[in-house]
Amino acid sequence: MNRKVLKRIKRRDRIARYVITVGGMAIIFSVILILFLIARVAFPLFQGARTEMVTQFPLPSSTPAVPLVAAGLDDYREHPFVFDRDGVVRFYSPHEGPVATELRLQPPVPSARVRSVERFAGLSFGVLWDDGSQTLEQVHFTSSFDEHGKREQDQQVVRLASFPPPLSGTVKLSLVRVSEDGRQTQVTLLNDGSLLVRQHVESEDLFGNLSAESHEFALSGQPDEEIAALALSGGGNTLYAGTDQGTLLRWDLSEPGAAELRDRLPAFPDRRAITVLALVFGDVSLAVGDAKGGVSTWFPVRVNAEEEGKHLQRIHTLTSHKSAVKSIYPSLRDKSLVSMDVEGVLHLDHMTSERHLLSIETDTPLLLSSLSPDGRGLFAVDASGMAHLWEVHNPHPEVSLKTLFGKVWYEGYDAPAYMWQSSAATDDFEPKMSLTPLIFGTIKGTFYAMLFAVPLAILGAIYTSQFGNPRLRGIVKPAVEVMAAIPSVIIGFLAALWFAPLLEKSVPALFVSLAFVPLFLLLAIVAWQFICKYPLCKKLDRGFEFLLLAPVLVAAVFCAIQLGPVAESMFFGGNFQLWLFGETGTRYDARNNIIIAFALGFAVIPIIFTMAEDALSNVPPSLKAASLALGASRWQTVWRVILPSGSPGIFAGTMIGFGRAIGETMIVLMATGNTAIMDWSIFNGMRPLSSNIAVEIPEAPVDGSLYRVLFLSAVILFVMTFVLNTVAELVRQRLRNKYGRF
Repeated sequence: MNRKVLKRIKRRDRIARYVITVGGMAIIFSVILILFLIARVAFPLFQGARTEMVTQFPLPSSTPAVPLVAAGLDDYREHPFVFDRDGVVRFYSPHEGPVATELRLQPPVPSARVRSVERFAGLSFGVLWDDGSQTLEQVHFTSSFDEHGKREQDQQVVRLASFPPPLSGTVKLSLVRVSEDGRQTQVTLLNDGSLLVRQHVESEDLFGNLSAESHEFALSGQPDEEIAALALSGGGNTLYAGTDQGTLLRWDLSEPGAAELRDRLPAFPDRRAITVLALVFGDVSLAVGDAKGGVSTWFPVRVNAEEEGKHLQRIHTLTSHKSAVKSIYPSLRDKSLVSMDVEGVLHLDHMTSERHLLSIETDTPLLLSSLSPDGRGLFAVDASGMAHLWEVHNPHPEVSLKTLFGKVWYEGYDAPAYMWQSSAATDDFEPKMSLTPLIFGTIKGTFYAMLFAVPLAILGAIYTSQFGNPRLRGIVKPAVEVMAAIPSVIIGFLAALWFAPLLEKSVPALFVSLAFVPLFLLLAIVAWQFICKYPLCKKLDRGFEFLLLAPVLVAAVFCAIQLGPVAESMFFGGNFQLWLFGETGTRYDARNNIIIAFALGFAVIPIIFTMAEDALSNVPPSLKAASLALGASRWQTVWRVILPSGSPGIFAGTMIGFGRAIGETMIVLMATGNTAIMDWSIFNGMRPLSSNIAVEIPEAPVDGSLYRVLFLSAVILFVMTFVLNTVAELVRQRLRNKYGRF
């Protein structure tokens, strides 16, 4: 060969090698970069909360003569405020000066002083005066802008309700609530240990006339123990009490003028004292603090199906303090809780995820603390009169490994469960973002699709390459490859709007066809053994025998469709769906896994068929000829020689189809009910990771918990396909080493 030509060929080979190497490395780098980018978005989910000190300042009014009784903070974290025993509310402006505004509460009687203050529902405060009367005060912040566009805040305190002291007995503790319909409820703990309930209800008749009713009664069912803590729901419908011997009680006050004791149970086996109670955001769960520093949450559940009512049960156990719990402040943004012990140490925990988010301990023990309504600010006052204002960074408290992959006991459920429900109509909703049912749905849909697609694709490839006529191969293979070009959205559309309604009307016919098709084929094959001996049948070209089976298949399906209603009447009482639910408790969903098996299998078959057929056709003819020369039949040759030699390619095609099924989005999105349940039944739907991302991502707030969890779903999907392809390649290499490189 000419030396110049040889040199030019070598130069081109080097260039091609460099281009291929650079291109391959670029692809690997791009894949790694994509994984890094999606993992970087998901990583902050597992970062803990942190605080940033905004300011510290001494309180000028903090003197032993006028002690403080409560603290609060506005949404903008600009004006913390405190209540003192003289009934003065002092608003501070740390950025502009020590004291911004002072407002004095109007006492019910002259010279009355504040005994205690209870904060609930944002900036509402129940003020108990030393004469036994009680008022409900609400702090309002109003924003305005001056001529220069600078925002200014004004403060005012509005009285919502007032209750006079009880006629008999001395008040020890008292709670007051006003519901949305205007009903006022007060629960008073007297020094003799009795509980007094007073209600004021206003109603309007059909003619618009207002009427008012007042009720006053004592609660019954109390044990012979001292009540140490009380909690009242926001509407005044449910009362909780805890005793010094660890007994937990619950009364239903929803009916005006009446109370029903729903629960009385020991909260702890060692009978430790309950020191504080508080209702978590939403008024469903009860936070309980005890004398040993424990913090737990409870809510009513149905213990067994035979009982009508629900009873309190301990659901979550949070991080314990080293000493008795003094106060618990629930967040008004989520299910987070701020608890403080008698040593002045603060804990921030999330109820649902049971994550301990942070601890705050200052040089001087803290006396009072308060979260801002949005949960992003924390204000506290220590024993030396120093005020501390922190900004709280707590973006994803509801996410943990347990909530993502484990069973969680959510409010309103009678047992722990794997749940995906990212949003609801109310703000007090618990986000349920378990990825386990989504991973299960991915595996379930893929399993049924491969169960349908793999046998058809591989058996079709065997027949086309080894038994069919070469002319038949030239027609079938391009036709199957064209199937791969059909858009998945078209397949999903047809499956959802045409095939699903058709199948819903003829499910028994499908079951009958599963028996009739193999039976008719078997009978046809047996009949062919006798028919093929006749001269007329011998004229049929070898490889086109399947043309005789087409009418048999059509006849089998036709008979199944005709006998389907008969089978439904005989075996299922005339209604298969009703029988299925009555006998097994399984609901038939119109878009179920049968639809997915056919639709997704239809999309996967071309990939598996093409690669399997190529692998079988590329087996050296010498192996086939040698097997036939030794006396093996055509089927023995295929089973013992052709299939093992082509197994690496068949396995590779199957794994590629498996990966296609795992990552498919549009078909499963359109053809299933997108129900995130964990059930292997073929009669209900599922929600895989891929379609969940497509459904949720348009509505997910950027950098929110849902947004990052969806990116974590993408990471998991990426890892699943990576591991699957890696294992598949290792198996393929072992098959190639065992059966030779063909």
